[in-house]
Amino acid sequence: MKKILTVAILLFASVLTYTCTDKAQAQQKEPEKKEAKSGEVIVMNKDMFIKDVFDYGKSQDWKYKGDKPAIIDLYADWCGPCRMTAPIMKELAKEYAGKIVIYKVNVDKERELAALFNASSIPLFVFIPMEGEPQLFRGAADKATYQKAIEDFLLKKK
Repeated sequence: MKKILTVAILLFASVLTYTCTDKAQAQQKEPEKKEAKSGEVIVMNKDMFIKDVFDYGKSQDWKYKGDKPAIIDLYADWCGPCRMTAPIMKELAKEYAGKIVIYKVNVDKERELAALFNASSIPLFVFIPMEGEPQLFRGAADKATYQKAIEDFLLKKK
């Protein structure tokens, strides 16, 4: 009787583990399918960068493809200053919804994009105006500093 009970418990545990693993994997894949809403920080990969920002394979001369100025936040999950600036970027994405786009790039997952911007230290922010060259901002700062950069560099009328 003990053997039957033990086998039944092991079988139940196996089924439960398999079911939970499938659900966890499905939940991890789900955010990638969602379309980013205005006012949200958008997780960017290499393909999205080439499609929406700049195709560095076709041209060496910078030509921004976007329809709004942008900020790219190059970060890593293990980086303390990156974790401190993430909520600020979320706030700025909401505050400047419809005016700018804010992307984030995990340098551990997107090494080629990190190398493109020479992200030897993070956080690294790439401010991309509609016209002209992008500007790099290294290190963490407060919200007011980012707001000033957005107003003076990205949204300033020339």
